[in-house]
Amino acid sequence: MIGIAGPPGAGKSTLADTLCARLNRDIAGETALVVPMDGYHFDNDVLVARNLLPRKGAPQTFDAHGFHHLLLRLRAGEAEVAIPVFDRPRDLARAGARLVTSAQRILLVEGNYLLLKSEPWAPLKSLFDLTVFLPVAMPVLEARLIQRWLDHGIAQSAAETRARSNDIPNAELVLAESQPADFNLRY
Repeated sequence: MIGIAGPPGAGKSTLADTLCARLNRDIAGETALVVPMDGYHFDNDVLVARNLLPRKGAPQTFDAHGFHHLLLRLRAGEAEVAIPVFDRPRDLARAGARLVTSAQRILLVEGNYLLLKSEPWAPLKSLFDLTVFLPVAMPVLEARLIQRWLDHGIAQSAAETRARSNDIPNAELVLAESQPADFNLRY
C-alpha cells in the first residue's frame, strides 16, 4: 500500500490515476488500484446536522475511523473489499462503488490527511509500505483551487471565497501538520 498525500489541489488524484494506469499497462493484468480517501466524506445531511457543511473537506468532515478500518481490512488481504468513491459532480460518496480484490497487489491510497500528525489520522502512516507527499507552493494551490470551483460553474467571486474560506485553510493545515513522508515529489 502506497500512501499519496498532500494538500487539496496538489495533484494527488492525477498522480494516483496516472501511476495506476502505467502500472497496469506495464505489469500484466489489473494489478494496481486507486483507493481514494474522499469516499469517506460525511454526507451533506450529516455535515448540516453538525454545522460543518461550510468546512466540507476539513479533517473533521471525514469518517477517519471508518477509513482506518478500511485500510486495516486491505492490509489483512481480504479476498474482496467494497470501497466508497466520492462522486464530485454529485457531491456525495457512493458506497461500494469499487471492489478491491486479491488480484490488486498494489494499492495507491490517496488523500489529504493520510500523514496528518493529529488524531485520529496519525496512526494511518504505519499502515503504508511507502508514503509520498506532494508539497505545492500556496500561490499555485490557490490558483488551482479557485480554478476547480470555476470548472464547477461557480462565479469568480464565489469561487475565490470558497477556496479562501475552506480549501486554503485545509491546504495550510496539511502543509504545516503532516508527518514526514518517505518521498516528497515535486512536479
